[in-house]
Amino acid sequence: MFHWLHRKPRNRRFAEREQLLDVKLRVGQTRAARCRVAGVALGGLLVLALIAFILWRGEQWLLDALIYKNDAFAIQEIQVQTDGVLTAEAIRRWAMVKTGANLMALDMMRVKRDLELQPFVQSAAIERVLPHTLKIQVVEREPVAQTIVTSVRPGGGLDQAIYDFDEEGYTMKPLDPRWRAEPPSAGERLPILVGVQAADAQPGRVAEAPQIRAALRLVCEFDHSPMMGVVELERIDVSVPQILQATTSQGAEITFSFNDFEMQLRRWSIINGQYQKWGKAIASLDLSISNNLPVRWVAAGALPPAPPRAVKPTRPKRKHV
Repeated sequence: MFHWLHRKPRNRRFAEREQLLDVKLRVGQTRAARCRVAGVALGGLLVLALIAFILWRGEQWLLDALIYKNDAFAIQEIQVQTDGVLTAEAIRRWAMVKTGANLMALDMMRVKRDLELQPFVQSAAIERVLPHTLKIQVVEREPVAQTIVTSVRPGGGLDQAIYDFDEEGYTMKPLDPRWRAEPPSAGERLPILVGVQAADAQPGRVAEAPQIRAALRLVCEFDHSPMMGVVELERIDVSVPQILQATTSQGAEITFSFNDFEMQLRRWSIINGQYQKWGKAIASLDLSISNNLPVRWVAAGALPPAPPRAVKPTRPKRKHV
């Protein structure tokens, strides 16, 4: 009887052990099922990735075969148009594009950027003309004045550098004659700005000094004034604050304020015309004041004649951006 009473605990432990094994078996089966699902999903993703890669490579191969490496789009002609004096060869050289290159594979923005990095190019437009032609259109920077800057060498002595300004004050070295379509004529001269500091004439930058900006406005206004062709601006002294002291090729000295160059040039023209009627010539004139303009005159024959000046080609006024 006591023996029978002691058998139940062993059966209970056995039942608990069977239940534990059954739970572990179900957990293992669930884990195995999850691993199978994950494997199938991973395999599916790999297959999809392989298909996508094949399609991508196939598309690349197709584009290369039909477009980007197709000799039917090889560049045979590079057309160059410019509104200034640059040679077509110089522009082609700066564009770094050669005939035989694929027109469709050409990086148009790279060509535009390389051209506009040149100091003499204000803007460039690039166009594909299928199947074999690349068209390049260039708007040049037109120098309107020049300066000679003197600086001290670190080891002693002086250096002189010549710089050109366009009408917006962009500073650049003079154009190499080899890059000009035609040599400059004997009468082609730029007004010289005198008194420019080295810090105000940095190649590749726009001059911000008020005196320089005012002098450039004066030069541009003069080219469209009644005095154009009558006299020639030879020098403009920018060293005195608030005024510009211009010297003509005949030696006359004309003083301007910064305000309303058009009106001052018109007054100069009226006074000059009146003095010519009297057989006199202006030696100095102060246009910077409003009334009772001080004028110093000499006999007309006492001044040398104005030297001939080359007629610059007329280019349409454009807005700089």
